[in-house]
Amino acid sequence: MGWTGYGTFVALAVVLVLVPGPDFAVVVRNTLAGGRGRGAWSAVGITASNVVQGTAAATGLAAVVVRVEPLFQAVRWLGVAYLAHLAVQAFASAVRGRYTALDDGATASGSPALTGLRQGFLSNVTNPKVLAFYLAVLPQFLGPGTAVPVLLAYALAHAAIGLGYLLLLVAVLHRARRLLARRPVRRALDAFTGCALLAFGARLAADR
Repeated sequence: MGWTGYGTFVALAVVLVLVPGPDFAVVVRNTLAGGRGRGAWSAVGITASNVVQGTAAATGLAAVVVRVEPLFQAVRWLGVAYLAHLAVQAFASAVRGRYTALDDGATASGSPALTGLRQGFLSNVTNPKVLAFYLAVLPQFLGPGTAVPVLLAYALAHAAIGLGYLLLLVAVLHRARRLLARRPVRRALDAFTGCALLAFGARLAADR
């Protein structure tokens, strides 16, 4: 433990956050579908899930989920199903090709904030790899008997870094809104996002 170990963990967390995954695809999809607000709320939902899972890991609850095989598999397949559901939505949007402005506050599914928050939280909390990350990585930096507040400091640092990166991603997409608002571009990005979500779901289903 110590500042050196904490700095190393933060550097590793930055690298892992920068690797595109389901969180990246969900934030891109929500930003394109509902504008900056919905994209930002999806980032908040993902971070809230990271906080929940990081806290679970710090208090020992995550280890129970991972060790109980039926429970772990249930979470895994819920994650696969939810990613597939989001992929179908993206493909349907690409096929229809009907889009509102990126900054339009109204969506067919209700409040942009609630939609983004729900999709971000569910896509992350149903991914057991997040729990596995905390359980596999944290022990490499911390010794046995480490106090829970120290464990939380490590786990929440990862969540904070992820939030900063995702909000930056939303801001970049928002800045490029004139290009992204073009119908052919939106359709192509929806199709690409749907393929990415399906690929992440397939990888999660295939992993053991």
